[in-house]
Amino acid sequence: MRYVLAATMDPAALAVLPRCFTPDIDLELSRSTAGMKSRLAARAHDIALVDMDILCGGTTTDYETIRQAVHGFRQQHPSVDLIVLARADAIRQAVDAVRAGAGNYLTYPLHPEEVRLVTQKLHESALVRSELDYLRDRLIQGRSGGDEGIVLDTRSPRMREVYDKIRLVAATRSTVLLTGETGTGKSLIARLIHSHSNRHGKRFISVHCGAIPEALVESELFGHEKGAFTGAIRKKPGRFEIAEGGTIFLDEIGTIGPSVQIKLLNVLQDRCFQRVGGETVIRPDVRVVAATNEDLSTLCAQGRFRRDLYYRLNVFPIDIPPLRERKEDILQLAEAFVRRCNPQRSRDIRAIHPDVIDAFMRYDWPGNVRELENIIERACILEGGEVLSPEAFPAEFRGLPHAVRNRALDISLPLEAARRHALGSFEREYLERALATSGGSIKGAAAIAGVTTRQIHKLMTRHSLKKEDFKPGSGRLKK
Repeated sequence: MRYVLAATMDPAALAVLPRCFTPDIDLELSRSTAGMKSRLAARAHDIALVDMDILCGGTTTDYETIRQAVHGFRQQHPSVDLIVLARADAIRQAVDAVRAGAGNYLTYPLHPEEVRLVTQKLHESALVRSELDYLRDRLIQGRSGGDEGIVLDTRSPRMREVYDKIRLVAATRSTVLLTGETGTGKSLIARLIHSHSNRHGKRFISVHCGAIPEALVESELFGHEKGAFTGAIRKKPGRFEIAEGGTIFLDEIGTIGPSVQIKLLNVLQDRCFQRVGGETVIRPDVRVVAATNEDLSTLCAQGRFRRDLYYRLNVFPIDIPPLRERKEDILQLAEAFVRRCNPQRSRDIRAIHPDVIDAFMRYDWPGNVRELENIIERACILEGGEVLSPEAFPAEFRGLPHAVRNRALDISLPLEAARRHALGSFEREYLERALATSGGSIKGAAAIAGVTTRQIHKLMTRHSLKKEDFKPGSGRLKK
């Protein structure tokens, strides 16, 4: 705790407050709402002690007014712990403020020992919360490998909200419904929920409901007895039995037919089922995570999906944003996919060309993360150098002539500086291609460029290029 703000109009409190804190605490005092807001805007405070009248604008009898005032304060200053100051006859309103989200309350007259105790306890609680959040994040990172680790690497506020929800629901047995467009990573999120639950040592069984013929879905999910139907030559356990103690992931849940919907409803509602053609009641201990790229509420309105089943599945919904709404993650995801492709494809790709990154940011990504992964894998196969170049990507995807023009015309620079910058970029690229084509031969590059070998040497020095880097086998792709 370093910075504390106290906003009060009480003269006695203003006199006492400076004696409540040690010299290493920077205390600011304010006597009005406007003064409080300006000081909070000017500096990041740790704790704010705010009079109820200043917080609520003089109206403190209505709980809804108090709730809105506290909610508004926390929205504008989420990192500031709030302590409300109230008169002795307004304790009920102070308690309402704590119910609404304030950290604690103090009543007038203020006593230094009490102020120190309450602020210190609140600060210690904030440290504990911060440490728990950090440890949860480390736990998630520690348990997440491969694709899960790729998904976790995010700068998107919307994806952080998704991970916050995962932290809340993972340890429970509540049914989770994942929604989002195709390719957003719903199956990886489902695995993430499983791996951070107390079921992580058990099986994770994934079922793509849309990929199973409708006549076989019930048998696949719940199993069948010998002779239950033509071709049932032996007893077969279903996926729910196989997932005992673990998690079953039902992908594309909106594609299952009416008969299977009824049986799944019974599983979620009564926690039991029977195999096809069987009479034995099976009571599985299974956590259900479902996913869909369709609007189930619309399917319910159309009569294609049972509304009671929808309610049972929609206990804890998590919506996965499409990639076009989290473009701040594109570069990190692309680099992670490159790192994964390198050993798989025997490549040593170390960077992505700036023009490609520009194209990534302009593209709408209808196929989302899956499309990005596939495009990166294709580019890694085609690329022969250490940088994923524009030529390794489909022309209809990249639209690179537009990207090159935009990158060259940097109007934040004066005209002369922009001209020099564009010329330098062109000069270096031309020289690299000439050297690559000539196999690192200075004489050959000079012949291509129509200049002397001395000029080629001078240009190479200017752009820090070495002919050895362009010799056959150096790893560079001839342009």
